[in-house]
Amino acid sequence: MSDYPLIAEHGLVGDLQTAALVATDGTVDWFCAPRFDSPSIFGALLDHRRGGHCRIRPAVDVFNRKQLYLPDTAVLVTRFLTESGVGEVVDFMPVTGSKQSSGSHRLVRVVRCVRGRMTFDVEIAPRFDYGREPHRTRQGPDGVRFEGDRTVLTVEFIREPDDERAKIRVDSDGDLNARVELRAGELRGLILEAGDRAAPRPVRVAEALRLFDETVGYWKRWLAQSTYAGRWRETLHRSAITLKLMTYAPSGGLVAAPTAALPEQIGGERNWDYRYTWVRDASFSVYSLLGMGFREEAAALGRWLRDRVEEQGDKDGSGPLNIMYRVDGSSDLTEEVLDHWEGYRGSAPVRIGNGAANQLQLDIYGEALDSIYVADRHGISAGHQGWQRICDVLDWLTENWDRPEAGIWETRGGPQDFTYGRLMSWVALDRGIRLAAAHGRPAAVSRWQAERDAVYQQIMTRGWSPERRAFRQHYGTDVLDSALLRMPRVGFVSPADPMWMSTLAAMDRELVTDSLVYRYDPAASPDGLRGTEGTFSLCTFAYVDALTTAGQVDKAQVTFEKMLTYGNHLGLYSEEIALTGEQIGNFPQAFTHLALIDAAISLDRRLDRGAPVA
Repeated sequence: MSDYPLIAEHGLVGDLQTAALVATDGTVDWFCAPRFDSPSIFGALLDHRRGGHCRIRPAVDVFNRKQLYLPDTAVLVTRFLTESGVGEVVDFMPVTGSKQSSGSHRLVRVVRCVRGRMTFDVEIAPRFDYGREPHRTRQGPDGVRFEGDRTVLTVEFIREPDDERAKIRVDSDGDLNARVELRAGELRGLILEAGDRAAPRPVRVAEALRLFDETVGYWKRWLAQSTYAGRWRETLHRSAITLKLMTYAPSGGLVAAPTAALPEQIGGERNWDYRYTWVRDASFSVYSLLGMGFREEAAALGRWLRDRVEEQGDKDGSGPLNIMYRVDGSSDLTEEVLDHWEGYRGSAPVRIGNGAANQLQLDIYGEALDSIYVADRHGISAGHQGWQRICDVLDWLTENWDRPEAGIWETRGGPQDFTYGRLMSWVALDRGIRLAAAHGRPAAVSRWQAERDAVYQQIMTRGWSPERRAFRQHYGTDVLDSALLRMPRVGFVSPADPMWMSTLAAMDRELVTDSLVYRYDPAASPDGLRGTEGTFSLCTFAYVDALTTAGQVDKAQVTFEKMLTYGNHLGLYSEEIALTGEQIGNFPQAFTHLALIDAAISLDRRLDRGAPVA
């Protein structure tokens, strides 16, 4: 399947409401608008024949290519080196800066010749609504307009008034083909705008450069807020920018990834839609962003969580919170299969929507309350109405924490008594008790304390496997689970507790391979799905954090540095790493970048203190 670039051979650009992936060959092969979770305009990443693309590449067969971000920005530069010259395609999306959702989004593709002469071929082949919405093509002197029944894409040429008329052809499929010839120092390009613009208009080079300067300025000003000055500054700043790119500004919600259906195993069925906001991811984000000084983004995510808590309801028994929502906070995530798409490198089914949305996953309550508690310690506090809703959630949890559930990994093999769900129920109750005491607020504290202690006792008896001398995934198995690497981080056990040290050693033997960490062993604990999976990048960073808190600082640092080598050429990480070292799963994944930030900050602190190696 050589028609598909490696997942890692992509960069990400965006405008804080949607995003696009740009491959190292100059192809935009994933772009949804007007939102992250909208139907696709370009989707060749999931079907190279029927998905649609926008490609700009040299008009020769042999060339070298490089890709980088302009420092401290989300402006992506793809460089092409040939015998006759050097050229660049500079991709960016002007940031709206608006808290209101917009129906219009621009992707600017500036093409320039750096040295010698360069001829570029341009192909624009949109396939609206995952290839299900046909389009008509209208060509004018200043650009082209692709019109579907519900979707419009306008292409405007960046040119000067005295330029020769561009060599443009519209083929029988209604796709645009053009050729651009440039000499050293010349700059042209195009602007793709998703939205209902009346007709293409002329765009001069000066206007494109103004948009470029404004976009560069925005990202540099935003990153200047960072307070992180540790050993891995460039790495963490790239992660922070990536997380910002995956944030939907109107609501503050953070999508788990901007992509859908990229496989956890090439050719396998574990292909999920991640273009939604998980309560879990949003909760972790508050901690990570505050750790780097991004208070405004942390507060926005806190408000997003508050809104979900305040609109709570338990209509179907899955709890007052859904595990995930659309970027605008709505909860219609009906899962469907795109049977007409073959999937990335033949990995079918291609799923959009997410059938796990209504699962009962108890851990989200601990993650939500822990983030509310952390935000409160940084001066971002809940008001009276917010506190009332927090109490409602915790009162519900006191009666429901002992239920079988689907677990953090959203297994589809039936509910179980997952230890991690119980652990985070303990966290939720503990943080609620602390918040009530800190602010003297009314609450059923004695009941919360009794249930918190009951959870603790149950985990220590039923969650502990005497045979394995380790905490287990759920009460019906002796399988290990790397989600439990968070046990000392949340304060449930001391990092020096013999029970925890024994658990960490067992995970090291069974779940860790050359510093990379599996979630669990699906063969030993069936999850209702066929096939295998790679190591989980966020689990590897959580392992670094666990080693650090346990005092194994040298081992933690080596593991962290090894893991950094699995990032792509831009410092971006997908969900998983295959046995070959290839990145697999949705890309880039927010949870991985959050775990990277947490691990680096934790490791920095221990190294600065000169902590002894245990």
